[in-house]
Amino acid sequence: MKLLIEYSVLIFLFFVLSSCSKFSKIQKSKDVNYKLSKANEYYEKKQYRNASTIYEELFPALKGTEKFEELYYKYAYCFFYEKEYEHASSLYKGYLDFFHNNAKAEEVDFMHAYCFYKQSPKIELEQVNTVKALNMMQTFINTHAGSLKIKDANAVIDEGRAKLELKEARAAQLYYNLGQFRSSGLAFNTLLNNYPESIKADTYKYMVVKSYYRFAKLSILEKQIERFEKVTIEYSDFADRFPESKFLKDAENYSNLSKNNIKTITNEQNPSSAKL
Repeated sequence: MKLLIEYSVLIFLFFVLSSCSKFSKIQKSKDVNYKLSKANEYYEKKQYRNASTIYEELFPALKGTEKFEELYYKYAYCFFYEKEYEHASSLYKGYLDFFHNNAKAEEVDFMHAYCFYKQSPKIELEQVNTVKALNMMQTFINTHAGSLKIKDANAVIDEGRAKLELKEARAAQLYYNLGQFRSSGLAFNTLLNNYPESIKADTYKYMVVKSYYRFAKLSILEKQIERFEKVTIEYSDFADRFPESKFLKDAENYSNLSKNNIKTITNEQNPSSAKL
């Protein structure tokens, strides 16, 4: 067994050294066409590191020639396939600057935006690249009417918006969980305004009603009537917009509780009117 392992290691080292020697020989060659053909072979074999290294060495010799466009195109894709999206994005932009009238320009324009989508971070982090990807995909749709890539662009937009919505919803819920009920109400209202078409729209509006009720209950007496009235207003809006919501009865209960609180406070403040 030990001999077998050693033999396997030796074979592996042989192939590695042989491959390195072959790659070094290609690099040292002065034949531009030979190097380009070998770079393309590496590309087809998905050996993108080797391909990109040789492509880069060929830039000075091929820039300005008819072969430069395909070289640049494949060079950019090498970095995309290696998941170096920031570098790939920069190269796609460079391609568009050089070859904006080329037949591949539409595809590259999509890939430029797609790189920002691929750099979209975990939901807990800042979503700068997510927002940038959405804006760039929308620009792509506006610029390339009828493109076969529009379906893919819309899919990226839908996924990105869902991610941003979830991040915003978690922030609003955190306000509620921390007992910051006014901030929670404001956040859920903003969330609803930003995503009115959301399947969770009634949930967001219900949380607005619930948050403002909690806020009113914790308020000083002088502010409670005004804030309980806010709950009833939000409930009326909820009932108008979501008459079939499963939260309707609970939201109505918060409205009724608010009305009862308003009545109690008014009677306590004006005991003579209560007797009447």
